[in-house]
Amino acid sequence: MERLDRRVVVVWLWRVAVYAAVLAGIAGVAVTALNVDVNRLVAAAGVFVAVAALGSLHVALRYRAWRFDVREDTLYIERGVLVTVRTTVPYVRVQHVDSRRGPLERVLGLGRVVVYTAGSRGADVSIPGLEVARADDVQETLRHLAIESEPEDGEGDAV
Repeated sequence: MERLDRRVVVVWLWRVAVYAAVLAGIAGVAVTALNVDVNRLVAAAGVFVAVAALGSLHVALRYRAWRFDVREDTLYIERGVLVTVRTTVPYVRVQHVDSRRGPLERVLGLGRVVVYTAGSRGADVSIPGLEVARADDVQETLRHLAIESEPEDGEGDAV
């Protein structure tokens, strides 16, 4: 089983900091609007610290739980903090494979691979926090394995 690059923790912590700042701002505005007998700066700082602490704990646990494996006939992903999610994607169900890199990921030299599968809306899985060269390699490997798993003409169920 392969782990994500450690630098993905920076991306996830950045998101936690943004969420904490937004919630702290909302708390400051709410204290002012409701005319609560608390200093709005203290309330906002308290919300920021609480959300940042819980978010940081979640990020640490999330990183420890994330694993994936490119197997011979399936992509296996294991993740989750409170609820463990194990996803197995047969290559025969893969429609296409993308790689994505957000601004912070580009700065850190990271990327993510997104695998779109046949099925209902939103039937895709993502592997975040891969070094760029590894993301390209995983994308190409999955693409190749998906092509190999396509049934030959005349094979499969007749509909």
